[in-house]
Amino acid sequence: MKAHARVVACFEDGRTVLRELRSMAPLTLFPRRGRGPDAVVHLVSSATTPLGGDELLLDLRVGPAAVLRLSGVAATLALPGPGGAASSSTVDIEVADGGSLTYLPEPTVVTTRADHTAVLRASVGENSRFHTREVLVLGRAGEPPGRLTTTVHVTRGGLPVLRQTQEIGDPVLDTGLAALAGKRVLATELVIGGPARPAASGEWWARTSPAPGVTVTTSLAADAVVALKGLDC
Repeated sequence: MKAHARVVACFEDGRTVLRELRSMAPLTLFPRRGRGPDAVVHLVSSATTPLGGDELLLDLRVGPAAVLRLSGVAATLALPGPGGAASSSTVDIEVADGGSLTYLPEPTVVTTRADHTAVLRASVGENSRFHTREVLVLGRAGEPPGRLTTTVHVTRGGLPVLRQTQEIGDPVLDTGLAALAGKRVLATELVIGGPARPAASGEWWARTSPAPGVTVTTSLAADAVVALKGLDC
């Protein structure tokens, strides 16, 4: 299955309007009406996906002064497909100078025998705001995980602020202290715009500021609830 969904948000007449909202199953987008000037959209998976062989693309464009919040509704299950084919998902983001995007998908669960690649590319203006979160869960309860490769490339004002690739699903590496230390959930949060929070760390969480106005927080835990609490430290 190949699917492409797209959101284009623009600022007009004192509020954010959705100039384009295009869904393609299983990437189904539902706008939510509100009283404020911001635009809110929910992302719903209208089919079991990604299965091995699926290729999914979510395209997000936010214009100057526009404010868009896009959030997931349910967890994503990366599942194996026939013949062991791999699946992929790409989120391509552009936030114009002065725009603001909050992209908060629900957790991704890497089930047994799945082989999934997830890519997030974001180009953010120098005076824009961008907030995103990624929660990775190694397998459903009581099962070993499949394989997952995630890549994040984020630029601000044309300069790179975050470039990282991580691989999950190797039973030796996942238990090592340099990787996941045997924890089942890895949560990462990126905030660009506004004052950066000072670097800090605690038990199984750490916060860094790789550039002025940029904060990256990571958290390891046995379950998603605890991992998300680690992002709030």
